[in-house]
Amino acid sequence: MIAGLGTAALLAAYRRGELSPVEVMQAVLAQAAAREGELHALCGIDAEGALAAARASEARWRAGTALPLDGVPVTLKENIAVPGAPYRLGTAATAEDATADFEAPPAARLREAGAIAWARTTMPDYGMLSSGLSSLYAEPARNPWDVHMTPGGSSAGAAAAAAAGYGPLHLGTDIGGSIRLPAGWCGLVGLVGLKPSHGRVPIKPGYAGRVAGPLTRTVEDAALMLAVLAQPDARDPTQLPPGQVLPRPLALRGLRVGLWLDAGWGDAVQPEVEAAIHGVARAFEQDGALVEPLPAFTTREMADGIDRFWRMRSWLDISALPPERRARVLPYILDWVAPAAHYDGATVFHGYSQMQALREAAHAACEPFDFVLSPVAPMPAYPAHQASPLHDPARPFEHIAFTLPFNMSEQPALAINAGYAAGGLPIGLQIIGRRFDDAGVLALGAAWEGLRPAQHPWPF
Repeated sequence: MIAGLGTAALLAAYRRGELSPVEVMQAVLAQAAAREGELHALCGIDAEGALAAARASEARWRAGTALPLDGVPVTLKENIAVPGAPYRLGTAATAEDATADFEAPPAARLREAGAIAWARTTMPDYGMLSSGLSSLYAEPARNPWDVHMTPGGSSAGAAAAAAAGYGPLHLGTDIGGSIRLPAGWCGLVGLVGLKPSHGRVPIKPGYAGRVAGPLTRTVEDAALMLAVLAQPDARDPTQLPPGQVLPRPLALRGLRVGLWLDAGWGDAVQPEVEAAIHGVARAFEQDGALVEPLPAFTTREMADGIDRFWRMRSWLDISALPPERRARVLPYILDWVAPAAHYDGATVFHGYSQMQALREAAHAACEPFDFVLSPVAPMPAYPAHQASPLHDPARPFEHIAFTLPFNMSEQPALAINAGYAAGGLPIGLQIIGRRFDDAGVLALGAAWEGLRPAQHPWPF
């Protein structure tokens, strides 16, 4: 299936003249047309522009002037700004004609590398849910493995598109798990969701803990995409200097690996999820890694503080809207932010301080280890019409206890398929590295790809 080919295979086929970017783009558009009626992954398709870009790419390949990702299809999450493109942030509260007036750094890097940004992917209101539920779209995004279930969020459409074979490369964003959660819930052969070190991928607009990164089906594709995304852009004052991001040679023998199965708060890890993560740990041990338990290091105070701070941030944004637009926000989000109207300054400041407390705790806990393994989420995917596993705005983040710490600590974290639940849904493994070691987490992800049992066929 042409639409399901990986990046390296496409580039090699273009180089040999066996495939044309035009053929590939036509195949991807056809695959999206076949699945989109049930998946609701896309909020905009530019077929005409994509085919024009594919013809230009084909000419560069023939002329010997091809770019690093020339002719490779890519989708962009709807909150990645592209001049003139709709910019509604997944919510009906934005103006119907809202468009971006700048190009976000990740979109610019992909365009400059010759990738074809042919579609924009759906997300929940303001990106503040771990599902595809949104006031803007008639239906939430669905999980290709089971369309009754969510693909996760907030990079919901990106994950669904990746798992369903809408081309090889998909760009998401992550502030508390929004790349890794959908990667884990849609994963297989590793739907890889890489949350890079903070600053590794320049982003605009920026925010504490917010990163952009790849959602792909293989570690190789994530690495090729990250190599392009990690180019400098002075518009992001947190950008890192250029560094190694391609996987480095990695021997498992002698690696110190922490096994973290108790976050200290949040939903308990379900038995089949725990068993899958233990299976990964045993496989690494059999190849010589030294695996040790990592005790809980995060607290309810940290989680609740950050929750209150985020509620206040969102309440300020929403309360500034005209009443008629405010009423269009997803009711779950309105219920979530409502308590912030009564917070005092001390409450908000304490909440903000918990970002640093979580950062310090994560670094101290992970420092003895080369890498840490954990679940991505305590459970497999849940029903598509729920905002979160509990669907309770008073307890919205019980499922992100394993992902949130590494946004605050700015460490790289990789989500990759660990196995399957009894019903066939994927179970996500999270691989956490030391800060700046993006190449290391990619390398350990690639090692797991080589060790794990044969994966189920993709739900193309």
